[in-house]
Amino acid sequence: MQHLTGSIHALKSQWDRAMKPFQVNPHLSQNLFIELVAAYSNPKRFYHNLNHVKQVLTTIEEIREHRLTPQLTTLDFSIIRVAAWFHDIFYDPKSDDNEEKSANYAELALNQLKLPIAPIRRIKTLILQTKTHQASANELDCQILLDADLAILGTAELDYYSYAYAIRQEYSWIPDQIYRPKRKQILQNFCQRERLYLTNPMFNQFEERARQNLQVEISLLSS
Repeated sequence: MQHLTGSIHALKSQWDRAMKPFQVNPHLSQNLFIELVAAYSNPKRFYHNLNHVKQVLTTIEEIREHRLTPQLTTLDFSIIRVAAWFHDIFYDPKSDDNEEKSANYAELALNQLKLPIAPIRRIKTLILQTKTHQASANELDCQILLDADLAILGTAELDYYSYAYAIRQEYSWIPDQIYRPKRKQILQNFCQRERLYLTNPMFNQFEERARQNLQVEISLLSS
């Protein structure tokens, strides 16, 4: 840990911030952080890596700072932050149960840190809901995590292109004639939603740009 880069140091500070309300054992917390960094640093992860975690955490804080509703002022953001750390701890493009594995891993790890049962259950639920990216109207914590997870869709054109290319690299084992229609269908399914972003701050700022980015990629996949 003595030779962490500046970026990892910043992430460690964010991890410590997420853990602070739970008053966990510092040594166990640091060991878990190292495990998380190792998992997200797998060279086969071109998008679902530490940069993605950082973007999700940053977006969560940006939403928190809006505080547009009374719910945002009372919401336990530590639970959302911890869920963000674990939501892609398992990521295998060839598997269809990554969310379940990530949720179970989080439950086991957080039990070892002796977090209370209620936060662990909620964290597990939030992670599982990243599978469908659906949340009910009264699940503001889940809406925030899902919007943060999809923040990349509303970024500038070049950033979005880099994201799309990174996703293609993660699925490099699939030939173009199979990947293109599958990816296109996924994007079209998103476009058919009434809203891509569930929270008003994200919707107001990024919805239009995200839909434009999706349509551009769909057009490229169709060419």
